[in-house]
Amino acid sequence: MTMDIPTLRDADPNRLFGAADAYAALAASFADHAGTWRDGVDGRVQSSGWSGDAAERARQSLSRTTGKLTAAQMELARIAPVLREGAEAFVLAQAKLRAALNDAQAGGFQVSDDGGISWPPPSAAERHDPDAPDRTRQGTELRDRIGDALTEAAHADQVTAERLRQYTTDARTGAGLDPGTAAMRLNSAVLGALNPFGGSEDLVRAGMPGQDASPTEVNSWWKSLPADEQQRLINEYPADLGNRDGIPTPARDQANRIHLDQLISDLSSRQNPSEWDKKKLEGFRAIHDRLQDDQGKQPPAYLMVIGDQGQGRAAIAYGNPDTADDVVAYVPGLNTEVKNMGAGDANRARDLWQSAHDTDPSRSTASIAWLGYDTPQAKGIGPDALAVAGDERAKQGGEAYQGFLQGLRATHEGQPAHLTALGHSYGSFTVGQAAQRPGGIPADDIILVGSPGTGAQQASQLGVDSSHVWVGAAEHDPVSHLPSHAEAKGIGIGAGIGGLIGGLPGAALGGFIGDKIAGHDDPHELWFGQDPASSEFGARRFDVADGPMGFQSHSDYWNQGDGRDGHSLRNMGMIVSGHGDRVIGQDRR
Repeated sequence: MTMDIPTLRDADPNRLFGAADAYAALAASFADHAGTWRDGVDGRVQSSGWSGDAAERARQSLSRTTGKLTAAQMELARIAPVLREGAEAFVLAQAKLRAALNDAQAGGFQVSDDGGISWPPPSAAERHDPDAPDRTRQGTELRDRIGDALTEAAHADQVTAERLRQYTTDARTGAGLDPGTAAMRLNSAVLGALNPFGGSEDLVRAGMPGQDASPTEVNSWWKSLPADEQQRLINEYPADLGNRDGIPTPARDQANRIHLDQLISDLSSRQNPSEWDKKKLEGFRAIHDRLQDDQGKQPPAYLMVIGDQGQGRAAIAYGNPDTADDVVAYVPGLNTEVKNMGAGDANRARDLWQSAHDTDPSRSTASIAWLGYDTPQAKGIGPDALAVAGDERAKQGGEAYQGFLQGLRATHEGQPAHLTALGHSYGSFTVGQAAQRPGGIPADDIILVGSPGTGAQQASQLGVDSSHVWVGAAEHDPVSHLPSHAEAKGIGIGAGIGGLIGGLPGAALGGFIGDKIAGHDDPHELWFGQDPASSEFGARRFDVADGPMGFQSHSDYWNQGDGRDGHSLRNMGMIVSGHGDRVIGQDRR
């Protein structure tokens, strides 16, 4: 079939679905017929006790007929899935085309039937406006999207026709009545080897937007699909859709709950699970139980991410981020495991929702706990732990977090939500890395708590005005006082020298030498850059209690909210709800 825009745009895949349903009904009726023959004729003769040469010849003849009926039943049963897969692939390509055509129309582009793109010449104002849209780039992207849709539809048509032609050939040659041949056809690997077009190729999965598609493009494609096709995809491809940025939250939630059950079943059945397999299974069960406990409660919980990549992936939202006025996405840090997303981190997201809601009940809120990366797993906390952690995981997590936030923007209905990015501990470094990526993050406010640095030297490097970068740093939180790389090295060397000399003179001399080796000119330089709570960084520090002595202070930010023990949670709720003017501040370091 020659594929052009009118052919794909105006095609009616429902006819193929109707044909698939008809073949499925035919296959079911034929299966009943074959069963009646097998049980009522062949089976009776086989068990009748009849003996002799005539009986043996009759049994062989009846068995051959039973074999032919069985083969024909197997062949018929395969036709409906082929038709249905081809129809679905056509629907997906059609949705891609319609989404691209809609975007072209909205952007003022003209599209010819063969996929060519044109647009009016730029106005004088556009020629002199450095921020004017790049029409050439937009036109090229639209042309490529339309071309991809046409190519995918033509390929689906070709593959489907070739697969159906095989069954026609089988019927004509009699191969379809051979039980061995029919059984071999069921093996997708063998079918793929025999079919030059790839009989085992999954046309539906191939018809989904590529991994390089933006969340906005994914969302446009999804909204162009008929509701029944959306539901079919959710049921059949939950792992592909549940974690896809740009898919609406309710659809992600439905797909991810299906996938969660599949993950639990898969991990439970493994014969020799690794330690991380066991941890992930524990975590997925905790999330499953959490969702069960949250059922019917307010705000509703949505499972936005679930996966077994690496150490495990998960994200839970309290409130629907597609419709909320205010959205916050919280990133945890060191030693977080997927089980925490069904326990403490989910509690933090829920508590933050409550704080924002209490601040302004007139506004709707969605609060998300997001674990879309492998957090460093380190013993204790200190330079050694952060040296092990490094920056690679924060960079990888930053890329994933950037895409997640872009997806939140793409799926939001109506006016854009007030969006807050929140990072705790190493998670603040991850947020900082996301904010400094090309294109930044679509956040209105950024909150950093218990931060060892963001990789930036100034708040303005995070892509929002420095007045919208907020920092909570408890005085007794050791993470917010960690030394820089050079300082830690110098302190270590100085401590060694001091130990050799001994006594107070040794300690003093060791400290002096260590300080010089460190080149410690900036007392606010932390392990991952400038201390976010410092004057040099330039963010707004909000009031938190000093906290208990020791590492407990590092996890105390969500425990402070009533003013007696600090204002941390209350302040974060004000920021999330868009009331930064009411935040109680604290002097910078």
